[in-house]
Amino acid sequence: MNTIVTKGILILLMLVSLQISAQQDPQFTQYMYNTLTVNPGYAGSRGHLSILGMHRSQWVGINGAPTSQVLAIDGPVAEKVGLGVVATYDELGPSNELFLDANFAYTLPVGRNNERLSLGLKAGGRLFNVDFSEGLFQNPDVAFQNNIENRFFPTIGAGAYYHTERAYLGFAIPNFFSEDHYDGETQEIATERLHYFLIGGLIRDLTADIKFKPAFFVKWVPGAPIIADLSANFMIRETVTAGIAYRWDDSFSGLVGLQISPNLNIGYAYDRTTTDLRNFNSGTHEVFLRFELISRENRLKSPRFY
Repeated sequence: MNTIVTKGILILLMLVSLQISAQQDPQFTQYMYNTLTVNPGYAGSRGHLSILGMHRSQWVGINGAPTSQVLAIDGPVAEKVGLGVVATYDELGPSNELFLDANFAYTLPVGRNNERLSLGLKAGGRLFNVDFSEGLFQNPDVAFQNNIENRFFPTIGAGAYYHTERAYLGFAIPNFFSEDHYDGETQEIATERLHYFLIGGLIRDLTADIKFKPAFFVKWVPGAPIIADLSANFMIRETVTAGIAYRWDDSFSGLVGLQISPNLNIGYAYDRTTTDLRNFNSGTHEVFLRFELISRENRLKSPRFY
């Protein structure tokens, strides 16, 4: 019986590795609330101090499955300048990574209807750890690889973020450097390629009380399949949000959110994969909490919905 269980676990690990091999950076279902980690041009665009915390537990029930946490803080420091900092902690199998980045954005008016283009830069670093003595491996030789402890990699990225009061579109390269990462498919250290991110979304009034909020996020890594997320949320009386999302050839998701007060917003997402992996886990859970220091004047003048 133990042999059967062991073989089953090894098969599961192989299935997991096939999914994560094209997913080198942490990725979130509620990306529309986590924009600063995707594009540095977003820094300060909300017009006030914003603090976001997010947690994601992927494929619950599988040992060594990915977990990720984010803490992001940003706000304007001058009329056209926004700053932000992001800390991301990601675990996958025997590896863990800590990302620390500072973000700078400079905003230019580009139209008569409050259209703006924010050009962003980010700089920071990543601490990378791998302990090959942890977990089970398909290839026994992997266990004899040299461990990695607090290896530092610099991070420099850039992005452009076009936004109005009712729509946004952004493109970013989160890191221009090639760096090492843990490859779940080969269970070895591999070199990470450049990532390219494209995001967009808009707000439309369906009735006086209901707003429609579609959004998309496309990630492309050369040599790997394109990852595309599509979401459709509905906001009721600017308080309750509910919707669905689809990650191309991977999963469906349900999303709910609650604007508890003008300053506090919470949300939850549940993912269910469409691959054979769905038979071996209970799904993916993701939660976020955002706190904002919004003055009454700013709230009435320009309410923000993304």
